[in-house]
Amino acid sequence: MKRRKFIKSTTLTMAASTISWPYGLESADTSRTSFKISLAQWSLHRRLLGRSGEDPLDHLDFAKTARELGIEGLEYVNQFFMDKARDREYLQEMNHRASEEGTVNLLIMVDREGQLGHPDSAERKQTVENHLKWLEAAATLGCHSLRVNAASRGTYQEQQKLAADGLRQLSEKGDEFGLNVIVENHGGLSSNGKWLAGVMDLVDHPRCGTLPDFGNFLIDQEKGEWYDIYQGMEDLMPYAKAVSAKSYDWGVSSDPNVTVSQRKGRETQVDFKRSMDIVLKDGYHSYVGIEYEGSKHPEMEGIALTKAVLDRLSAELGS
Repeated sequence: MKRRKFIKSTTLTMAASTISWPYGLESADTSRTSFKISLAQWSLHRRLLGRSGEDPLDHLDFAKTARELGIEGLEYVNQFFMDKARDREYLQEMNHRASEEGTVNLLIMVDREGQLGHPDSAERKQTVENHLKWLEAAATLGCHSLRVNAASRGTYQEQQKLAADGLRQLSEKGDEFGLNVIVENHGGLSSNGKWLAGVMDLVDHPRCGTLPDFGNFLIDQEKGEWYDIYQGMEDLMPYAKAVSAKSYDWGVSSDPNVTVSQRKGRETQVDFKRSMDIVLKDGYHSYVGIEYEGSKHPEMEGIALTKAVLDRLSAELGS
């Protein structure tokens, strides 16, 4: 799909106008871009769940909302249409909405369907079966991937082998649909970049890859155990078929010398420029998905602030 020039929404303009650091949208030369931008539906989860204090957002209006923000790529979350996986009429309406807005369906993030690395082989097989309806849905929507989790139990090595077995089974099914099966660092050992890279090597299937997320390197919340963000990105990017630019609460400063590397997420200290350098250095130039999870800004504003930084970095790194 050719890159489209989107009309900036009122929200995007309002949010971008508050940014005065060097990576603001207003100074970006977007004629040279090094990656494309998509929107993870989870960025709007409070509105979709009716918990934001604003007007609730209907799942079918996701494409329109992304369009208003100047974003063309759509990353769906299965829990927002959990009972519609095999409802072809509903899925075709999703296709119609996406086409009408000039947006493109990229992937479905799948949760709540079991553990692909379950210690019991029958449970692993059942989990694979549970994911088949989402492969069918992703194919109907024209997506390229299904994002899954690599949860398991046991020792480090045991979990690697179990997760690899479940992922291999699902990747072989995905191949029948022409779809990738991609794993996000999403808690537990999956947030250990070295562990997940090892799982990819064990799976050894061209349809299986990763979705590195900037912020999901918390291995154990109770112990406060983190894996280094940038080492994790280095570990996972060789297998990446999508990327998630997780952001939290952006600060605003009038100091012209303040850089993106000094803009720290509230929970993880994410240097966006350093992260994007890692993403791009080995030739990745596809979609980078915005996943705003902060609470300081309303969701639309938080997304717009994140997009402003990515727009500026795309133009800068593209040059």
